[in-house]
Amino acid sequence: MGKLFLAGIGGFVGSTLRYAVTGYVQQWTKSIEFPYGTLAVNLIGCFAIGLLSQLAETRGVLTAEARTLVFIGVIGGFTTFSAFGNETINLWRDGENFLAFANIAAHLLLGLGAVWLSRVLAYQIWR
Repeated sequence: MGKLFLAGIGGFVGSTLRYAVTGYVQQWTKSIEFPYGTLAVNLIGCFAIGLLSQLAETRGVLTAEARTLVFIGVIGGFTTFSAFGNETINLWRDGENFLAFANIAAHLLLGLGAVWLSRVLAYQIWR
């Protein structure tokens, strides 16, 4: 139950940061055509999880509880795209090139397909 609480607290922090950063970046760019705010949080999250996971793996700087708070909670609440990036890099690092490519393809194709399908269904239900 302790790790669940840590993930929840971290998720609150990450989600709040995502909301603030996305809004700030979107306002700063003055763009209504491209989601720069979302791109910014995804890139920041990927950079943060890469840096911190490398430190955790090679230097042992984070306890299991701290990893739950930071990786699953804060960064996961900030962006789940970072988890996707980290897991894909781990597959490549472990020599699982096919699985890395499959992970990329599945997330892109199935993720975009799920968004498309849900929009079509919602349109049919609530038109």
